[in-house]
Amino acid sequence: MKTNQLKQWAHFFLTYKFALDAVETKLNILNEEFQFIHDYNPIEHMKTRIKAPESVMQKLQRKGLPITLEDAKEHIRDIAGVRVICSFSTDIYQIVDMISKQSDVRVVELKDYVINPKPNGYQSIHLLIEIPVFLTDRTENVLVEIQIRTIAMDFWASLEHKIYYKFNEQIPPHIQDQLKGSADMIHLLDRQMLALNVEVQKHREQALK
Repeated sequence: MKTNQLKQWAHFFLTYKFALDAVETKLNILNEEFQFIHDYNPIEHMKTRIKAPESVMQKLQRKGLPITLEDAKEHIRDIAGVRVICSFSTDIYQIVDMISKQSDVRVVELKDYVINPKPNGYQSIHLLIEIPVFLTDRTENVLVEIQIRTIAMDFWASLEHKIYYKFNEQIPPHIQDQLKGSADMIHLLDRQMLALNVEVQKHREQALK
């Protein structure tokens, strides 16, 4: 790849970094204001990542597409990603609602794997948004994927991911069954913790009267 092309690719990925910075700032502001108003923060922590250029190029190859900036922007939708971890399942939808109402955010796609988990038991919300990045000579609309899940869901997903690659993506059926059973227990745990939190809030409100 020529020097000029390398510079173009570097600038391309830089715009995704700027988009991630903007989304992270938005989420931090929303979390802090929510804390101020409600004395409670829905976001436990966040993690951002940008796909490596090699990974993007390999994905284009697997799709049978040319390795160009235009094709990467049009066909690879998860170059920039934010993972948001919450305490309770209701926090997930609170965050979706708050970020979706931002005037400069356009929701492109929402996949709800909380209400409709994947067959393996995976739960999360995948929110694909488009956000403007204001550069020196133009404005670029950049896609960012936001994954939102509870601590329990994230714990399960992290372990499942490790197991998936240990078995070279071919998990034996009996282990798949155990993972699905674990996902069901995670779902019950989330429900119990949410019910407990509701009960605590009731006692707190009564104490303030």
